[in-house]
Amino acid sequence: MNIELIVTGKTDSPEVEALTAMYARRVNRYCRFDIAVLPDVRNTKSLSEQQQRTAEGRTLLGRIGDGDFLALLDERGDEMRSVDFAVWLQKRMNSGTRKLVLAIGGPYGFSDEVYARADTRVSLSKMTFSHQIVRAIFAEQIYRAFTILNHEPYHHE
Repeated sequence: MNIELIVTGKTDSPEVEALTAMYARRVNRYCRFDIAVLPDVRNTKSLSEQQQRTAEGRTLLGRIGDGDFLALLDERGDEMRSVDFAVWLQKRMNSGTRKLVLAIGGPYGFSDEVYARADTRVSLSKMTFSHQIVRAIFAEQIYRAFTILNHEPYHHE
């Protein structure tokens, strides 16, 4: 199975970028893992939040194939402990999913069209994180899930 993490906009933090890249390298030991950074929407000052979500959504949906499994990182998604997320990931692999797409939206979330296309929603926490820092946190959780599945000494219960 291939996993693609799609994020909207470049991070302005070299520390977040370096941390995300480190976990991406680690995940690539287990499966093909790519991070796609969608370009920021231009002229956002002249757009409403809804218009910005719609523009970001069009770009995101243009990257999703018909057979891809799309999971949105969303505050209203299913919350899971790390072990549960590992089990969820294993189920995706066992189901024959060729490409798992995990998407982190922009600062205003996802458009209605993206929600309609999504196969599921996953939440990291009831807390709100910036769409910048959450990419590093989520990349770490993907790595943690693979270490749990492979019984490696990273996660402690």
